[in-house]
Amino acid sequence: MAAALASSPLVHLTASRLRLPRPRPSASSSAPGCSRGASLGWRLAVGWRAGRRCDRLRCFSSDGGGGEEGEKRGEEEASAAAAPAEELGSERSRSGSFSSSSSSSGTPGVSSEPPLLRFSVDNIDTVKLLELLGPEKVDPADVKAIKEKLFGYTTFWLTKEEPFGDLGEGVLFIGNLRGKREEIFAKLQRQLRELTGDKYNLFMVEEPNSEGDDPRGGPRVSFGLLRKEVSEPGPTTLWQYVISLLLFLLTMFSCVELGIASKISSLPPEIVAYFTDPNATGPPPDMQLLLPFVESALPVAYGVLAIQIFHEIGHFLAAFPKNVKLSIPFFIPNFTLGTFGAITQFKSILPDKKTMFDISMAGPVAGAALSFSMFFVGLLLSSNPVGASDLVEVPSQLFQGSLLLGLISRATLGYSAMHAATVSIHPLVIAGWCGLTTSAFNMLPVGCLDGGRALQGAFGKDALFGFGLTTYSLLGLGVLGGPLSLPWGLYVLICQRTPEKPCLNDVSDVGTWRRAALIASVFLVVLTLIPLWDELAEELGVGLVTSF
Repeated sequence: MAAALASSPLVHLTASRLRLPRPRPSASSSAPGCSRGASLGWRLAVGWRAGRRCDRLRCFSSDGGGGEEGEKRGEEEASAAAAPAEELGSERSRSGSFSSSSSSSGTPGVSSEPPLLRFSVDNIDTVKLLELLGPEKVDPADVKAIKEKLFGYTTFWLTKEEPFGDLGEGVLFIGNLRGKREEIFAKLQRQLRELTGDKYNLFMVEEPNSEGDDPRGGPRVSFGLLRKEVSEPGPTTLWQYVISLLLFLLTMFSCVELGIASKISSLPPEIVAYFTDPNATGPPPDMQLLLPFVESALPVAYGVLAIQIFHEIGHFLAAFPKNVKLSIPFFIPNFTLGTFGAITQFKSILPDKKTMFDISMAGPVAGAALSFSMFFVGLLLSSNPVGASDLVEVPSQLFQGSLLLGLISRATLGYSAMHAATVSIHPLVIAGWCGLTTSAFNMLPVGCLDGGRALQGAFGKDALFGFGLTTYSLLGLGVLGGPLSLPWGLYVLICQRTPEKPCLNDVSDVGTWRRAALIASVFLVVLTLIPLWDELAEELGVGLVTSF
């Protein structure tokens, strides 16, 4: 370990700030040696044997031919150390100073006892330390070649450079575009591959702090350069597959639990009282009493799982033609809705904003289409007396949880069926209701939810920031989602709060119809997640308000 430290770049980077003490004086040693040094703050002591490859960190004794060289070097180091002597005087009086001597035998060369490397954390160059520990930066030689061979009068006239990336590991080229954005960008990408191979990724982004738009229309653009290993997502690991499988099993269990809960009117009274009465006391009931209800709960569980799987299939079908790789979905179990959906990550850099929008919207649209089909068919079956044996009774309060779905149910089932304490419905209604609610939650314009990604692709990160704050506020006040607003808000804050990374072409326009589709979707999401307030529910006959 000592030899590794002596040859490490960290030692060489901070060598100019180090003070290298000699061994403490003994009775038989009095020759002059290295200069005295003092260190501030916490001191780290590491020993090493000085060798020929460590010439910058060696202390020579003053004897023979090497003595003159050692004395000369010692005088130079002493003069260098004398400059900060006044600043370190008070600290030296507390921490002590180091004395030096040569070996007792007077043999020229390295002293017999290895010195101790003592330095202060305050003296470490943190910028250079981050350079060593952080991501690999762009090669300056490649930057020079790119500036000479890619940029020019016919493509992009370079004016200045700035750091690019989360840690400044890339280069942002700022200048003036000399043609159509898409054509110039495609040409630069092709020339970059010919020049450096697959070493880098080139991004076209909006110019930071630009004073105006491009004369040809649209925002002014700049080009960012990052290494591929820095900018591209990593592959899915074995542990991620294991975690995904465990979460899927938990989601299956939560969906079965939802199906059992839908049979609340048929469950044993002691179990219902234990889970619904906050004042219930005594030992928990025997859960084996629920086993006979598992089989009847499977239709609801299968319906909820089918909706979420169809949601993920929508993402993958939209990503496949674009050659975009997606991670395995991580399903999130929830005992109220069966599941909160799934976290699916991009495993490829997205080529443009249209791709981000299309892939993000494909999942919720597919899931919502299947959910609404189940919901509406279930309502039709609920109003048909022939299938009365398949119906389950649920509290009418369920239909007050959504303004849009409550109104659709009221229009389909009628006043007499809805204005009651319980409503007889088909299990498909429950599966469709949960699927639509989950799809609406995932379409909220915040973070890297499907709605957040779609909004980022359609209107940019600045719009996502404003809509995200609004969404968090409405969730915190309980305006959206009712009793589910708090757990959903915590889930987003913990797992989905970070916006998506920029696309390669991050200034492309998604078009008017995509923006219109997103606005209409967000409007439907709000109508789905806003609960019916008591006055409106009583007026429309959705449930018995006085019974709650």
